[in-house]
Amino acid sequence: MNIGVLGLGFMGATHLSAWKQIPGVTVAAVMSSDASKLAGDLTAIEGNLGNSGERFDFSAIRKYSTVEAAFADSNFDALDAIDICLPTDLHASVAIAALRAGKHVLVEKPLALTAAEADAVLREAEISGRILMAGQVLRFAPAYQLLAELLPGAGPLRSAFFRRRCAAPAWSRWLSDPARSGGGVFDLLIHDVDFCISRWGMPRVARATGYEDLPGGVDILHGELEYPDTGPVVVSGGWHHPKAYPFSMEFTVVAKDATFEWPFGAPELREYRADGSAPVHLLPETDIFRAELSYFADCVRLNRPPDRCPPAESAQAVALMRVLLESRARKGESLTCKL
Repeated sequence: MNIGVLGLGFMGATHLSAWKQIPGVTVAAVMSSDASKLAGDLTAIEGNLGNSGERFDFSAIRKYSTVEAAFADSNFDALDAIDICLPTDLHASVAIAALRAGKHVLVEKPLALTAAEADAVLREAEISGRILMAGQVLRFAPAYQLLAELLPGAGPLRSAFFRRRCAAPAWSRWLSDPARSGGGVFDLLIHDVDFCISRWGMPRVARATGYEDLPGGVDILHGELEYPDTGPVVVSGGWHHPKAYPFSMEFTVVAKDATFEWPFGAPELREYRADGSAPVHLLPETDIFRAELSYFADCVRLNRPPDRCPPAESAQAVALMRVLLESRARKGESLTCKL
């Protein structure tokens, strides 16, 4: 399987590191507007997970400085799939172009910036018959996978709390432009919103409060998702002040028969049962990006839709984030969600 990676920022570099560990996959092309990155020097790349950049040998692969140059090259036909790691405002248009060119597409989350754009990508994937998947990598994180497995046996949901936050990014200017990235809460909390959709579907109503000061490096949202016959589902977090604040995430989920809790970095998920027992579930050490990309590669090889990460749910996550942002702008007004 030959793949082209478009965009060599933090996520592009992260994906490259994962792709080279996956048997049967060859990175055959890369694209970046940065000449030093095209030369293989990704050592200056920073990200919110603290990963350091590295050097890659691009001497034997095709290199492009623009998306247009990549699509215009006759050698582009040799690629089976495209991995889109470009700024968020380009996700939808480039994904549609790649699908029209007959390529399978992995697009880093979010699928698009608006619900209309996400729906357009879905329509193009259906027309083309190609595999489309958004990189909602949280679905491959051991703690969240295990939570998803344990919840059905714990009875009806009573309450859920998901939090994710980090310092405001200082490594890519486009991230601080909400017209290009959706801002910090869109960039971060879409993971938790997507997980909630995977478990409970679209909520009936959503509301949010928070604070946005992107020049000051603050973009916070506290959102509540309302489902019929359950307690509150809360997603909270965003960007804090630049540089110093560390990345973290966590959850506490209460069901009728058990409470599940996991803080960032813990090697186990803890379960506190109604009968007083408290089993500890050890988590496997997993490279979640390798797991995600391996799954996409298998879907392409088998021509199998990505049921573990359905693009329709990725589109719903975009739509729900837009509802939450609109509610925050309206000072916490409850808004009906499309089901």
